[in-house]
Amino acid sequence: MSSRFAFTIAATDGRARTGSIQMQRGTIRTPAFMPVGTAATVKAMKPADVAASGADIILGNTYHLMLRPGAERVARLGGLHAFMGWERPILTDSGGYQVMSLADLTKRSEEGVSFKSHLDGTRHLLSPERSIEIQRLLGSNIVMAFDELVPTTSTREVQAAAMERSMRWAKRSRAAFDAGGDHGANNAIFGIQQGALDEGLRKASADALVDIGFDGYAVGGLAVGEGQEAMFGCLDFAPAQLPADQPRYLMGVGKPDDIVGAVERGIDMFDCVMPTRSGRTGQAFTRDGPINLRNARFAEDQGPLDAECACPACTTWSRAYIHHLVRSGEILGAMLMTEHNIWFYECLMADLRRAIAAQELTPFANAFRARYKRGKGE
Repeated sequence: MSSRFAFTIAATDGRARTGSIQMQRGTIRTPAFMPVGTAATVKAMKPADVAASGADIILGNTYHLMLRPGAERVARLGGLHAFMGWERPILTDSGGYQVMSLADLTKRSEEGVSFKSHLDGTRHLLSPERSIEIQRLLGSNIVMAFDELVPTTSTREVQAAAMERSMRWAKRSRAAFDAGGDHGANNAIFGIQQGALDEGLRKASADALVDIGFDGYAVGGLAVGEGQEAMFGCLDFAPAQLPADQPRYLMGVGKPDDIVGAVERGIDMFDCVMPTRSGRTGQAFTRDGPINLRNARFAEDQGPLDAECACPACTTWSRAYIHHLVRSGEILGAMLMTEHNIWFYECLMADLRRAIAAQELTPFANAFRARYKRGKGE
């Protein structure tokens, strides 16, 4: 049987690392970008096409799947991998962020968060134990501890209290995972560092998580409106507070230039809805910056979305055709745009891995940023 979870660093360049995570369902090359499959699907993509883009792992969501179709139902149907037809690793987030941002009438307590479903108004309690149980029922390969997220604009007292509660919940999450029988023995669990933008709170959180012991560590609570400068300021110290020999995952990030800057600061894993959501709304990511295919200037543009992209959309169809699809509201437009964007992100990760291995990250990152920003604004 292949390794349950083994992280290997093959090369470093400054604080950046490239390597791999070995799991029973396959190898995850790092730095890695995980397309978001919130409700058991990467929207507008078939699983085989997601794999063809270069994605080694995708993300599923505890909150959405517990409400619809229900974790117990997914388990009866063979687990999330069989249900959606994805054989490679799946990371599931704990549902904490969605409870805070989507649910109505939430009530937080030491036990967990009780809330009213945004779908049908039914009441639920999501606790560390229930979150881990749901992730186990789904068959998650990388389980996330349940945590409490508060805005970075909260007072330090509020941030400290949420961080301390998150660490108590992390301990309960770890215990629930370890009690999960074969699932716990064959899969992995990550803890989530909290503490907003405060270096002292982040250090206390990291120390508490390391004391509990996890397979990997996430930097949580960023990309929630604080801006790139503040996020990078936090990433100048937060990753180094976490173990160097285990993966570091920056949750919910982000824009291509966010990812490049975070890799330079020692982050190994990312997820974000941006490439799929942007694809459905007519925005394509290119090496010369994002473009809006709804714009009339693309109506007779016979070039590809990105001249250097080898994705099926770029090698087969023109900007003019995709502009027509997007303006007409055709489903194929969303499909092609999403496929291209996922390819763009996965190709960026491959380029970052190559640059780190060749000790050329700084010139690559600077050239990428200069070209990407120069093209912004169309």
